[in-house]
Amino acid sequence: MSDYVVRDMNLAPEGRLKIAWVREHMPVLNSVRKEFEQDRPFAGMRVALSIHLEAKTAYLAEVIRAGGAEVAVTGSNPLSTQDDVAAALAAAGMKVYAWYDATEREYREHLLQVLDTGPQLVIDDGGDLVSLLHTERKDRAYEVTGGCEETTTGVLRLEAMDRKGMLLFPMLAVNNAFCKYLFDNRYGTGESVWSGIMRTTNLVVAGKTVVVLGYGWCGKGVAMRARGLGARVIICEVDPVKAVEACMDGYRVMNSEQAAAEGDMFVTVTGCKNVLCRKHFLKMKDGAVLSNAGHFDVEINKNDLSGLAVDRRVVRKNIERFTLPDSRKIYLLAEGRLVNLAAGDGHPAEIMDMSFAVQALSARHIRENAANLDKRLYQVPGEIDRRVARMKLKSLGIDLDTLSEEQSAYINDWQC
Repeated sequence: MSDYVVRDMNLAPEGRLKIAWVREHMPVLNSVRKEFEQDRPFAGMRVALSIHLEAKTAYLAEVIRAGGAEVAVTGSNPLSTQDDVAAALAAAGMKVYAWYDATEREYREHLLQVLDTGPQLVIDDGGDLVSLLHTERKDRAYEVTGGCEETTTGVLRLEAMDRKGMLLFPMLAVNNAFCKYLFDNRYGTGESVWSGIMRTTNLVVAGKTVVVLGYGWCGKGVAMRARGLGARVIICEVDPVKAVEACMDGYRVMNSEQAAAEGDMFVTVTGCKNVLCRKHFLKMKDGAVLSNAGHFDVEINKNDLSGLAVDRRVVRKNIERFTLPDSRKIYLLAEGRLVNLAAGDGHPAEIMDMSFAVQALSARHIRENAANLDKRLYQVPGEIDRRVARMKLKSLGIDLDTLSEEQSAYINDWQC
């Protein structure tokens, strides 16, 4: 098997420039790298990553390799791989199997090629590697000592497997770490989604009605940034507690069919399927713009939209126009895939600095503790969260107060 399958190795210098740029803006991960270079926690270990293969995730792969690992990398979404970055990693001697706009067959083949390297630890984003290791590639699962999952959708899949006692090795829910979801999911998603939408459409957001479907941490970030850009924001939710929270945050809250008739721009961010479907498309305004910020392209029902259309064509890069029988036009961005990565560069480097520091230290935790862990889904240890937060504050030049002995004794004693 070849050590790499990439689109064009001649793109490697461009990819290297991108990786070098983000490295300059990831001080926390740089500190972890120095530690890994000294301690070599992954020496002699094979590590597989299924990630959104762009500059920041490429640098995470390099940090893992700096810890002594033999690393194999593939994408976690057919449209989020950047060919120049993939080429740069391959040129640096890493095993890379990914390219932009992979077909379903190619995407699956790339995942299988990574698993054929015989990984002992996996870093997943969305759960595709872990899913294969529990189905058709169980023969490789017994070499895996554990792994980490980066995103909400993947954790949901792992939670379902954990409830059924199906996991074949321990996994850490990196997405659930405070230093991941409070910053990556909220501020990272909020900024990168609107960056992707605006640069793809070249349309103004101010004055428009934006419908955000899902008010988890990602949805909160998308709504917050939309309001900051001058939009009127509507929230759609199925969780009554989150719906009340959205109300008290100052947003209008209604069901999705009501919102369908009012929205100019729609962003799905639920992790569920068929969030926008035929009944919604029939009520939408002429010119409605649809985008998805969930991991899989199932939130907007593309079959329903295509079935309604009398004409369907690409009108701009990453924009497809569907013309309905009454001449209304609905625009779908990035094929309904992750708009911030399929039509953008993903989250800012400073945000992913924290997330990937958590990811790298979690991988080390799994490496060092796998023998004592059951085949279950675990939360990231609190000390990793606190350590990453301290490192981030240090990089910002911020000092914190510390409790005196008297104060510490007071808050830790039941007799006050």
